[in-house]
Amino acid sequence: MKYLWLPFFYVVLCLCELSGQAATRPLAVSESGTHLIYADDASPFFYLADTAWELLHRLDLRESKHYLQQRAKDGFNVIQCVFLAELEGIRTPNRNGDFALIDGDPTRINPAYLEQVDAVLAEAERLGLYLGLLPTWGDKFNLKWGVGPEIFTPENAEIFGRLLAEHYRGRNIIWILGGDRNPEEEEDFEIIRSMATGIRAVIGQEQLITYHPQGGYCSLDFWAADEWLDFHMFQSGHGKTNDKANYDQVVRARREAPNQPVINGEPAYEDHPINWRSVNGWFDDWDTRQAAYWSVFSGAAGHTFGNHNIWQMWHFRHQPISQARTPWDAALQYPGAQQMGYLRQLMERMNYPSLQPCNNCLADPANSSGRETFAMRSRPGTAPRLLVYTPYGDPITIALDQFLEGEAVQLKSYWFNPRTGATIPFAYENYYQGDGLSLTADPPFAAARGNDWVLYFTTQAD
Repeated sequence: MKYLWLPFFYVVLCLCELSGQAATRPLAVSESGTHLIYADDASPFFYLADTAWELLHRLDLRESKHYLQQRAKDGFNVIQCVFLAELEGIRTPNRNGDFALIDGDPTRINPAYLEQVDAVLAEAERLGLYLGLLPTWGDKFNLKWGVGPEIFTPENAEIFGRLLAEHYRGRNIIWILGGDRNPEEEEDFEIIRSMATGIRAVIGQEQLITYHPQGGYCSLDFWAADEWLDFHMFQSGHGKTNDKANYDQVVRARREAPNQPVINGEPAYEDHPINWRSVNGWFDDWDTRQAAYWSVFSGAAGHTFGNHNIWQMWHFRHQPISQARTPWDAALQYPGAQQMGYLRQLMERMNYPSLQPCNNCLADPANSSGRETFAMRSRPGTAPRLLVYTPYGDPITIALDQFLEGEAVQLKSYWFNPRTGATIPFAYENYYQGDGLSLTADPPFAAARGNDWVLYFTTQAD
């Protein structure tokens, strides 16, 4: 018998690396097509992402770990970031001085740059996070604006996709193609399909792929019939307040692609100037909450949050994009991110895959001027449960005959505060089904912008 003797320090190093390595879990689309799941046990995965486009390009490893640890604490489970970054991601190296590509060639990825990405991914996995990884920002294939340069062809895009997929196969990666650009010319379509082909040839069905379009569009507009795309993504963008796209795009996608979940991949960023001009004011945490609850209560499988200072990892050493005004590490403490974590907690507590939109459960709801009120109810045959979101704290009238099933149901009633995560029980107890039966509930405090609430009824004490 032959023995292979390894140096003692090498064995110890391997054991330490294995013991510190976080378990990875592949994701999949549920059989219902409404949400994402963990592939190993089919338990639901509520997609809650933060937008950190420049994470891999502008931060060093210490800063990256600080960022990831804070976002894990806030309750996020996906971090959207870019391999070939938007802000001079080809011509400007990362903080270690390493370029992503050798001589700007997509078929020659720099191993030193990969090492930094590997270390960030390892920390993300240790924290239970997934990287929503964009292989490239869109200006590298469609230079409609930005700095580019355009470096992709259908041929090298497939090679680039395959190389990245080979390196990150089996890891906590969700692939996001596009990068804030729509395909316009035929070559653009060929490039994206080739990149998807390269990735899919390696990963099979082990990892998910989607597409991030520019503002006002959905991946459904371009890839409705493409089998490589697992779930749809749209961008409501930063152009206006009270953007109806946050719910209209969800309703449309659920109607036209019922077997594929949909997620807003880029809503209005917290602390972004409205329509890119500070004279219009700035989006705040209420704007981000309104967008998130509108999307999720309309049937989205999760949501993406963003802070204008953080996506670009702005620091005084950088030129600010669109009037960024707070260093990224200080902006980590803005209130919007933690409030997204409260949304995830609520939806998981309410077993969100068992819920469906039910606006006919509301009698004469507010439906304009940013006050639009949305409801979700339990699916037929499951324990009765109803949730209603009101952005302004307007009185809510529920048509109980559209909600309750059976002769008599005992319910517990609560107000949920999206700003603090606090739950407040109140006194309604027993409800009976009957034609025309309704109930009106008035949220705490006077109706006003920012006084948003979730009313919910459940059969179990919270």
